[in-house]
Amino acid sequence: MKKNVFVLVLSSLLFGSLSSCAGNPDPAILVFAKTQGYYHASIPKGMMTIMSICKQENINADTTRDASFFTPDRLKQYKVVVFLNTSGDVLDNEQQAAFEDYIRSGGGFVGIHAATDTEYDWPWYNKLVGAWFLSHPAQQEAVIKVVNRSHPATRSLPEEWTRTDEWYNFRAISPDIQVLALLDEGSYTGGENGETHPFIWCHEFDGGRAFYTGVGHRDDNYDEPLLRKHLLGAIKWAGKM
Repeated sequence: MKKNVFVLVLSSLLFGSLSSCAGNPDPAILVFAKTQGYYHASIPKGMMTIMSICKQENINADTTRDASFFTPDRLKQYKVVVFLNTSGDVLDNEQQAAFEDYIRSGGGFVGIHAATDTEYDWPWYNKLVGAWFLSHPAQQEAVIKVVNRSHPATRSLPEEWTRTDEWYNFRAISPDIQVLALLDEGSYTGGENGETHPFIWCHEFDGGRAFYTGVGHRDDNYDEPLLRKHLLGAIKWAGKM
């Protein structure tokens, strides 16, 4: 079984095909990692991590870089679609329409890190993900201040989460998001969003649930036990699991 899992994962990472971390448990999520802009070298590690944490919860996690999976029939199989470090224009008009219908039918969305560096010409997506990427300083240690620890994605986090990552500044921030954690700009250099710099948030949107976290640039981020719990909580919340 372990050998078969490895083959499926390798196929997904090399060829962009669909792979699964388990047989056919229910519910299921789709991890989407197409890039038309900057490619994060941590994407394979992120895929493996999400598959691993989902397997422990008997959640089927499929992975793909192929946008042709964004059809009504395929999307309806999933409780949640995760945009893992996507970038640029990743869906055509028909695929965008299918994804909008999926959310309006109660689907869940989780955006990780560069999900905000995606689809700048699609206003609906900006409202879904909650903001667009503006800039970032050099990677360094900083403090994430968790302001809501009752959410499934943040309840395991400390009030001050100190870690090293790539710290995004944002623009076009939706006023409708529920901020769960702020980035403490006093703890690092290069912040541009001020004292209320959002970094982790969620909201009910257009019939579905949407969650975004700014963490996840580096390979070693996905080895962090707190980050793994954070991502699992986000997925389960978005999918009402």
